[in-house]
Amino acid sequence: MANNTSSGGFFQKNPVLKNREFICFLIFRFGIYFALNLQSTAIYYWVYHLTGSNLKMGLIGLAEVIPAIVFSMFSGHFVDLHEKKKMLLTCLIGYVFLGGGLFFLSTGFSLNRLGLDWTLNLIFALIFFGGVLRAFISPAAFALLGQLTPREHYPNATSWSSMAFKVGSVVGPLSFGAINAIMGLMSGNPVDMVRTSGSVTAIEGVTGSMFLIFAMEALLLIPVCIIKAKPILKKAKEPVMQSLSLGVKFIMKTPALLGAQALDMFTVLFGGAVALLPAFVEIHRMTETEYGFLRAAPGIGSILTLILLAYLPLNTNPGKKLLWCCAGFGLSIIVFGFSRDIYLASVALIASGMFDAVSVVVRGTILQLVTPDEMRGRVAAVNTMFVSSSNELGDFESGVMAHWLGTIRAIIVGGCLTLGVVGLISARAKELRRFDYKKYS
Repeated sequence: MANNTSSGGFFQKNPVLKNREFICFLIFRFGIYFALNLQSTAIYYWVYHLTGSNLKMGLIGLAEVIPAIVFSMFSGHFVDLHEKKKMLLTCLIGYVFLGGGLFFLSTGFSLNRLGLDWTLNLIFALIFFGGVLRAFISPAAFALLGQLTPREHYPNATSWSSMAFKVGSVVGPLSFGAINAIMGLMSGNPVDMVRTSGSVTAIEGVTGSMFLIFAMEALLLIPVCIIKAKPILKKAKEPVMQSLSLGVKFIMKTPALLGAQALDMFTVLFGGAVALLPAFVEIHRMTETEYGFLRAAPGIGSILTLILLAYLPLNTNPGKKLLWCCAGFGLSIIVFGFSRDIYLASVALIASGMFDAVSVVVRGTILQLVTPDEMRGRVAAVNTMFVSSSNELGDFESGVMAHWLGTIRAIIVGGCLTLGVVGLISARAKELRRFDYKKYS
């Protein structure tokens, strides 16, 4: 009897988990972010292994952010005019081909035939293609989520969607460390990045990771196909440029949403220390397994926070809590920059993930609540531009700053700039500080 009561209470607090299509969406969201985070972890390790260059790692972010921003200008208009499930399926098929291409390039056969320059050029070309896919898959998934759950369940749905994203973000990097170590031992030639950065050789762990990514993305076609097609809410035709401008104008005229977007963009832009982890690991002579754990640490922190939020939702003063947590994120990055061992570095990155999780949930909930149904695709596309700008441009900024200042100084300066941004936005974004969920529910 007690177990039934407990179970009923859990599902009463989380009604979206009774929705079969939402569960399929969660499986997709976990799987795609598992694959993409494993892919990102492997690519940064791989490129640093091949070149030993901080600047080349920064260019990885630039190669993805350019198409993500450019195509996001049109993707929202396109998504609003087309069925969302079909859009999601098309993008996923594109990711399957992308995963297959990276798997081929990671093999010793490919590297021996193509050489270093061609291999790097093709890696960057595939990353560019991934940026194009990202510009469409993000608004399509956002718009589909809004059609899978009733409006009053948006905060709960956003929390679980964020949970799936964060779990995938943790398991992906952890899997890379495990795969790299296991395949290295199986081959009798374990790879230690500390001793081999700048070495033009294939890495069994990278090849194994790329194959797993390809297989995972292919399997994700199943849950996406289970989701039924949804009605197209925006049927009226309008000029493309007019459609594009509406999404931007809506965000600019919604102060709370604009403040949350700007806060997220600039804090992550300057606090993108994760991009420098391969160099950080080499400086402190850590192993590939420790690299995988550090890469996963922010996600671990996010999961801890999201578990708490599932039982203790952010119902009051979300804007103020968002600002405080962004300040905590900046402090965590500074502590990480000063750390000299795996223990303090892990604690700092876990803390950064805990603070970032609040930002993800609050920003995502504000976006769902204030956006009209007929504009979800366009507004989500602009949101993708914000997120892509912060994440990938942050990686590029970190790589360039590390090239000029050195890895450790770049991390610390980035954390200090993050604190400055939080202080500035806190002083100017009054509507964000006063935002109340109940006003829009």
